[in-house]
Amino acid sequence: MTSISKLVAQFRQNSQNVRFADLVKVCNHYFGEPRQSGSSHCVYKTPWAGDPRVNIQNKNGKAKPYQVKQILSAIEKLEAQSND
Repeated sequence: MTSISKLVAQFRQNSQNVRFADLVKVCNHYFGEPRQSGSSHCVYKTPWAGDPRVNIQNKNGKAKPYQVKQILSAIEKLEAQSND
């Protein structure tokens, strides 16, 4: 089983070809269970309003690259807030 930190490192190296299930695992770790799921999107609650949004979409088992980048930005913002 791949650890969350290893998955995030892989996402930073290559935001293309990311498995949707791996992105969900990372989002669940950082942001909790999605407030909306079951439709085409999983939407997660963040402690801030606006961007970066945590809204991911499954496209044939893969995550969309721009959404992976948004998640990485959200993780950085979350970690910066916890260090303050």
